Amino acid sequence: MRTLTIEPLTKEAFAPFGDVIETDGSDHFMINNGSTMRFHKLAVVETATPEDKAIISIFRADAQDMPLTVCMLERHPLGSQAFIPLLGNPFLIVVAPLGDEPVSGLVRAFVTNGRQGINYHRGVWHHPVLTIEKRDDFLVVDRSGTGNNCDEHFFKEDERLILAPHQ
Repeated sequence: MRTLTIEPLTKEAFAPFGDVIETDGSDHFMINNGSTMRFHKLAVVETATPEDKAIISIFRADAQDMPLTVCMLERHPLGSQAFIPLLGNPFLIVVAPLGDEPVSGLVRAFVTNGRQGINYHRGVWHHPVLTIEKRDDFLVVDRSGTGNNCDEHFFKEDERLILAPHQ
C-alpha cells in the first residue's frame, strides 16, 4: 500500500478539487460604513437543478484511529460541499480528481492550518471528514434536493492507501 504524503493546503494545490476558503491572500472590500472587511465569494455553491437548495448544517466529527487505511472515497454529483472549521483546529483532506471512479495513484492528502475551510466541487472524490482533534465541529454548506447525491467507491485491497498521523 502507498502511504499518502500530507501536503499543506494551498489554493493552487487544491484548485483541481475545489476552493480553499480563507482570508489570507483573498480580495476584500469594506462594508458597514467601513467597520467590516467583506471577503466576497470565496467559494461558489454548486447545485445541479434550479429546484435544489443550498443548505447550512453543522457536522460534529470524531477522530479516526491513525494510521488510517483509506478504503473508500465518496463524491456528490449534484452539488458542491464546503467544510469550515468552527473551533479553529486543523483537519485532514483526502481527495482524488474528477472521473467515473477515483484512481488510487492520483489520491492526494492535505492538512489545513485551522483557519482554512474547503469547498469540494461537484463530483470531486473525497474521504468523509477527517478531524485531527478527538472531536471537532464544522459548518457545512451543501445541497438539498431530490436524487442520489452520494456515490461511494470502495478500493480493491491492493489499491488502498495509508494515511499516517499528521506531525
